[in-house]
Amino acid sequence: MKKIKVTVLFGGQSSEHEVSRISAQCVLENIDKERFDIRMVGITKTGEWLEYKGDISLIGSGEWEKVARQQLIDKAGLGSGLLNAPPSCVDLVSFKDAEDRNIGVDVVFPVLHGPNGEDGSVQGLLQLADVPYVGCNILASAAGMDKEFSKLVFQNAGIPQASYIKVMRNEIKGSMPFLINRVSEKLGWPCFVKPANAGSSVGVSKVKGPQELEAALLLAAKYDGKILIEEFVRGKEIECAVLGNENPIASTVGEIVPCNDFYDYNAKYIDGKSETIIPADLPSHTVEQVQDYSVRAFKALGCSGLSRVDFFVSEEGKIILNEINTMPGFTSISMYSKLWEASGIPYPELITRLIDLAFEKYEQNTRSYERD
Repeated sequence: MKKIKVTVLFGGQSSEHEVSRISAQCVLENIDKERFDIRMVGITKTGEWLEYKGDISLIGSGEWEKVARQQLIDKAGLGSGLLNAPPSCVDLVSFKDAEDRNIGVDVVFPVLHGPNGEDGSVQGLLQLADVPYVGCNILASAAGMDKEFSKLVFQNAGIPQASYIKVMRNEIKGSMPFLINRVSEKLGWPCFVKPANAGSSVGVSKVKGPQELEAALLLAAKYDGKILIEEFVRGKEIECAVLGNENPIASTVGEIVPCNDFYDYNAKYIDGKSETIIPADLPSHTVEQVQDYSVRAFKALGCSGLSRVDFFVSEEGKIILNEINTMPGFTSISMYSKLWEASGIPYPELITRLIDLAFEKYEQNTRSYERD
């Protein structure tokens, strides 16, 4: 049987560049190579798209980039390492034959996290290229990345959320007395401050009192011009994975026990001491409600392929949606893959299912265009 040509995109121009590399390396190590022909394309932090034909194990460390640049120089034979601008969007992700002729691509797996990868930008490029791709479409990706917009969607869907206050970057200086009073009256202390458009808890702070608020806002403002101050919920951090297109299904539910004060970037990717409990120690009716809310959030946002939906379960048992991730961390030990493994779908099979869902979504959209 002829192999399906899959281009795996990784890296990107976001603060989650390193996380993307690790996710992509795991995907490449576990993808079914009997069924799929693989092309690897890395996006550098400066926005260059480099084809990589080297050792998969070098992707996570970042050494891939040096190898890819040398391959480019050797191919050009000029020592410049420069390429002419590609003639079309699809050329960026297409395979090439021995004579460097474009022979197309069947599907793209954009293993990209954060802005300029998970926010609809790359999805738009792939839409222009008219190629199937894994994950959510442009609108769902963009709305899912912007925490304020997704909150508005989930509010309309009747899913409980924590209270929050929106602050723009240019409102921080000179407005601290007003903001402190507003937080005190609406949210209380402690609270969380986070960029509206970022992931992996980058730029997020737990603010214990008024004296810490300005520094937390300024940190978040380094990553986005829009910032959210959110109510602190005392309870368990719960996550649920969703898989599918028009008829999505929810995984079992897991709990995160962070090694730090909260589940920040270090707790997720560096310290390695956070604990995951799968399945979460929750009453069955709570698990079922979390799964129901997860599928409802997925559908409300118009997601496809995959998403991970994060919740708090308060000490009183109240379920509160925190946020959705339309391209969650995808290593073999990430919650998304672990939740599905505990639900009966091992990691290699999960990758195959996501690629199949990409084709299904593309065909559904194509039929819709034909009807129009």
